[in-house]
Amino acid sequence: MHAAKWIRWVALAVAIALLNFGLTFESLWPTLWIRPRWALSIELGALALGLALAAERFGPPSRRALAWLSGAFVALVLTRYAEVTARELYGRPINLYYDAPHLPRVAAMFIEGAPLWVLVAAGAAAVLGLFVLYALVRWSWGRLGGALAERRPRRLVAAVAAGVCAAYALAPGWFTPPVTGNYARQAALLAHALGSGKSPLGASPPLVSDLARVAGADVFVIFVESYGAATYDRPEHAVRLAARRAALAAAIAASGRGVVSAFVESPTFGGASWLAHASLMAGVEVRQGDTYNLLVTERRETLVQAFARRGYRTVALMPGLRQDWREGAAFYGFDAVYDAARLDYRGPEFGWWRIPDQYALAKFDRLESVAARRRPLFVFFPTISSHAPFRPTPPYQPDWGRLLSDRPYDPDVERAVRAQRADWTNLAPAYADAVDYALAWLAGYLRERAGTDFVLIVIGDHQPPGGVGGENPSWEVPVHVIASRPALLEVLTASGFRPGLEPRRPAIGRMHELTPILIRAFGSSAQPGVDVAGAAGGVQGAKPNPHHFGL
Repeated sequence: MHAAKWIRWVALAVAIALLNFGLTFESLWPTLWIRPRWALSIELGALALGLALAAERFGPPSRRALAWLSGAFVALVLTRYAEVTARELYGRPINLYYDAPHLPRVAAMFIEGAPLWVLVAAGAAAVLGLFVLYALVRWSWGRLGGALAERRPRRLVAAVAAGVCAAYALAPGWFTPPVTGNYARQAALLAHALGSGKSPLGASPPLVSDLARVAGADVFVIFVESYGAATYDRPEHAVRLAARRAALAAAIAASGRGVVSAFVESPTFGGASWLAHASLMAGVEVRQGDTYNLLVTERRETLVQAFARRGYRTVALMPGLRQDWREGAAFYGFDAVYDAARLDYRGPEFGWWRIPDQYALAKFDRLESVAARRRPLFVFFPTISSHAPFRPTPPYQPDWGRLLSDRPYDPDVERAVRAQRADWTNLAPAYADAVDYALAWLAGYLRERAGTDFVLIVIGDHQPPGGVGGENPSWEVPVHVIASRPALLEVLTASGFRPGLEPRRPAIGRMHELTPILIRAFGSSAQPGVDVAGAAGGVQGAKPNPHHFGL
């Protein structure tokens, strides 16, 4: 009898510990697993105190009530997991209103990149995991409910729970933030998004320039997906990419060009690349989805208009675009948008994103760059091949002409690529391979177009997700400007850039603060606001048609 009583007390202690763990655990970097945290949950204390007081007056909770309570508690546990995991992976809390619409594409990426047996096993594991979680929670609340049926245990639970609640007011550092606060925050975000409280947008910087230092040159803004400061800061990435960076530096020098580099702070982390794109293109900080949605409803100057005014043909090269982008195209006003359909790729597919970046650039050259008589080009190129999960990684093809055929790679290369699978527990090696590929095709393109006058602005959109970029990483990304125009590179060096491919700290500013730096560097120091005809014979004072996309 005495032993049975002790077993009940031990079971009660274990049950309370499990319930507390369910609301206080933290993420185990760099994995999707969790680990315990030595902290208390105010929600558990409040629930236990409320149940003890109710049991004192009305009797212990029924089995049905405990079942409903267990279900609600499971929802809290899942909320806690989503919150700590999102912060670890993306450096920010979840915003369901703006994140939820992207979940189908994320799911499709997982599904397309994994074999059927992995998907079946993952689905079965998820169902089993939910069942086990509910069973543990239900058992724990059952033990607590049983204790509330007896006066002495009930009053002990009430006293301990009251002490926990009092401690929350006196020593909040002992507790994790309440999980229920996430629901309140999501409700506030939803009300903010649906109401009139739009995120304020500052004024755009002056983007009027004669572009004298780049006149006649093609200008490319190449956003390299997930190209973050981690490629310099984490030794394993820096060592892995050292040879490729040296090859890129050699290609820059061999093609008669120079390069300067810097760090800038991205407005996003681990995803939501369009926020970085908009920040640089418009020169205003875009850190949230509501800010972006507001931005594209306005008529603002962007780099697209700045170059179109000088007689440039403005083009968006977007191999990852497979859905309608009417609002973005209307806002920027590109002369042409090359999306996935228009690029007409017929080679082997590389996961969810399908089209390798090298092919996209080669096809763009065939369609636009090689014309004998044409206006200079301003090209916006957000790449996709280094997007998470970084597998399968396309191989670099030295024969750029072959890329445009129906068989761009040898059969054995295709088989090796198809055999690649994402290792979601260790994405770091695949990430380094993906960035290595990006640097390879950049070097190859510089050699292929050695005699071409162009300016490449190569910039990361954001750091890779947590687990790849290091623990507590910065939000900084590298930016390189490659050109055969010494005067341009000298001005950028005076603005904080450093010669070569190795950026230095501190960062020269945030992403949107780079825009006026570039505009000033591109233009002459005299009469920066005067409209003059572009070197290729653009119409003086011409204004782009924001609704003409050339599609």
